[in-house]
Amino acid sequence: MAHSLAAAASSFSPPAARRRLPGQLLVSEVTNVISRRSSVSFNSQRMSFMSIRSRPSQLRFKICCSAKKETVDKVCNIVKTQLALPEGTAVTGESKFSELGADSLDTVEIVMGLEEEFNITVDETSAQDIATVQDAANLIEKLVLEKAA
Repeated sequence: MAHSLAAAASSFSPPAARRRLPGQLLVSEVTNVISRRSSVSFNSQRMSFMSIRSRPSQLRFKICCSAKKETVDKVCNIVKTQLALPEGTAVTGESKFSELGADSLDTVEIVMGLEEEFNITVDETSAQDIATVQDAANLIEKLVLEKAA
């Protein structure tokens, strides 16, 4: 990002402003300053330049495609059965398989139970991305829709 801001700084600077005057920074020096700050303004006695502001942002994108409640409930029941969880154990969409005590073999058995129940085939790559009950339910709905199309 600092690289693009430095390029922006040099593109807004007229040739006279690119020359180093006492107390001024070169574009390469501006790059170092920009990378450590969240807001930078470029000013000149003759010209006014735009202010550039960077905002910290999340690097993750969250896409929410929640499955139907019925699908989540079925997945919860299959997980309870496959893991032989006690009757009072709460399993919700946010439940992580690892927190429920599932190891890698249990996860494979859960996926096989889901494939059988929903008459779908889950490829290995998709199966590895399943961490929660909601992940499994979302994947099932996606595969069921693809199968119907």
